[in-house]
Amino acid sequence: MSAILHTMLRVGDLEKSLGFYTGMLGMRLLRREAYPEGRFTLAFVGYRDEQSVIELTHNWDVNRYEKGTAYGHIALSVQDIYAACAALEAKGVRLVRKPGAMAHAPADGGDPDIIAFIEDPDGYRIELIQRC
Repeated sequence: MSAILHTMLRVGDLEKSLGFYTGMLGMRLLRREAYPEGRFTLAFVGYRDEQSVIELTHNWDVNRYEKGTAYGHIALSVQDIYAACAALEAKGVRLVRKPGAMAHAPADGGDPDIIAFIEDPDGYRIELIQRC
């Protein structure tokens, strides 16, 4: 094994999710495939090529999912976390943790990263990280 290809999220409204990931987070729709016999559509979004992308899976007969306690979040790097959060909030994105230093410093004694959390239309958490 040599690379992580994608992370899959099940979404209730594919168009709404595509609008969030492409419009709000600036990703590109890299590929979209419908599977009529299986009654689902896959959409792959990311910043570059199809390495390290998010696969949005929409099962045509489901419009909402319950999230278990095992799911954590997706993390995205940002250059200026304060500007990114302000721009996302202005677009109506739900900010669930305002930007600030991580609660604990790393073991090596370095400065903690500055983090914030937002939510996508399905309530999946996305961590924004500005490295220090």
